[in-house]
Amino acid sequence: MRHTELWARLERALGAGYYEVWADQFVMAELGGRTAREALDAGVPPKEVWAAVWSTLGLPASEK
Repeated sequence: MRHTELWARLERALGAGYYEVWADQFVMAELGGRTAREALDAGVPPKEVWAAVWSTLGLPASEK
């Protein structure tokens, strides 16, 4: 998964006006107590970040 696909999925899941704020502020234990953006900046692969987001948001299996 590329970074652009991760951001597109986040936008679809959370909405255009909110997804970036959420990615900057919501801390997830699955990412070592980091936000999605912090994890990406630290080199965590987008696929791993998306798995944590998917789990946290309780998205349907079709979004996995």
